[in-house]
Amino acid sequence: MALLAGRLRALPLAQIKLGVTTDEIDDDVLTAVKFLREYGLNWAEVRNIWGKYNTEQPMERIREARAIFDQHGIKVSIDSTAFFRIPLPPESAEGQRILDEQWALLNTSMERAKAFGTGKMRIFAFMASGGGAPSDKSFARIYELLGEAARRAKPGGFRLAVENLGGGCVATGAQASEMLKRVKEDNLGLTWDPNNAGESGEQAFPDGYRKLDPARIFHVHLRDYKHQDGKVVWTAVGDGEFDNLGQIRSLLKDGYKETFTLETHWRDPKGKAYSSATSLKALLKVIERV
Repeated sequence: MALLAGRLRALPLAQIKLGVTTDEIDDDVLTAVKFLREYGLNWAEVRNIWGKYNTEQPMERIREARAIFDQHGIKVSIDSTAFFRIPLPPESAEGQRILDEQWALLNTSMERAKAFGTGKMRIFAFMASGGGAPSDKSFARIYELLGEAARRAKPGGFRLAVENLGGGCVATGAQASEMLKRVKEDNLGLTWDPNNAGESGEQAFPDGYRKLDPARIFHVHLRDYKHQDGKVVWTAVGDGEFDNLGQIRSLLKDGYKETFTLETHWRDPKGKAYSSATSLKALLKVIERV
């Protein structure tokens, strides 16, 4: 009976492709991988490794990281890049120079993603500047550039998953929904971060989520937050306001079969690994109830 109970408890996790952003555990890849295996996880989101963004590491280090992942049975769910995490460049010679640097970053990102064995890359939709919402003209240009990025990525079989981000031009479910309606390329979708949407003032679940096309969600970030002294602060999973259980249940009900990443952001004085472990234990209890 105990064995059967253990199998039943493990079933939901087996059905959910759950990982952790490795540098939220440790910048050292092996340390992060051992943590993942300790908790029975088979997936990792890669952002910073060994002190640098993965796109800034030479290919020898990328191959070294891949070998560590392979040795321990870890798959890379998505390659996190900083592509288009900049203000929208002006339509000028200087702006074109900035864009050329971003296209070079996209090429570098595709090279790293391929080496990691993933076809997904986390990107952004530019950062808002000047404290105000972008104009309709700016949004039209953002959608045009995102479409071009998707077209550049498609021959390599890559999918671009735009993360909605506080302070970004696409921060909420409503803004992400509009982006997906305007950018038709099917290899451009969303890294849905409902807590970022909540930080931006939206009732991310269920309201923001209801506006989205689930088929265009390629990846999901999970954490928790609460309102404190008039602002949003990150918390350990379970200590905040976000309904992780309801969000995960709705995603699965809507046919979502892609990857999830715990990206806790919350920091306990005991360090990153302790913070990720605390949130992960709580998230696993949520998953048991899914």
